[in-house]
Amino acid sequence: MKFCSDCGKPVTITIPTGDNRERYVCSNCGKIHYQNPRIVAGCVAEFQGKILLCQRAIEPRLGYWTVPAGFMELGETVADAAARETLEEAEAQVEVGALIAVVDVLQAKQVHVFFAGILGEPSFAAGDETLDAALFTPDDIPWDNISFPSVRIALEQFLRNSESGRDDLCLRTAPGQPLD
Repeated sequence: MKFCSDCGKPVTITIPTGDNRERYVCSNCGKIHYQNPRIVAGCVAEFQGKILLCQRAIEPRLGYWTVPAGFMELGETVADAAARETLEEAEAQVEVGALIAVVDVLQAKQVHVFFAGILGEPSFAAGDETLDAALFTPDDIPWDNISFPSVRIALEQFLRNSESGRDDLCLRTAPGQPLD
């Protein structure tokens, strides 16, 4: 950030009075510009024991497999965002269920939130950001071609929950815990 979004004057990095972290502060009007993590919402959608995955048509990780996920929009809940992303990326209607993983992705300044989901029918297709969409049995998931560590964490947690018969468990990574 170089300029204030309120008055257009340059900003400096300083610790504001009463704060304990460096922030961008306008040198003219004094506005403090906070930068906070962005929320990515996703869904591990299941139909009769198979998991819906999407092959990415965009960077980063073009061609790799992921669960439907993307940035949350203002005015929607995290669960609504997961359902919307499933519709956009896989053209699938999903019933969003239990929260299964929350992953801090510090280097990207993001928090990834994943829910379990149920597809009512095997109706899906590749959306605009997807090369292909397919249902995979747990044994056929292309683990070597999963797009991001957070997606792997969500898939593994979903499968652990399924194996144990628990769909109400949530995995939370410790702050700063490596994802690889």
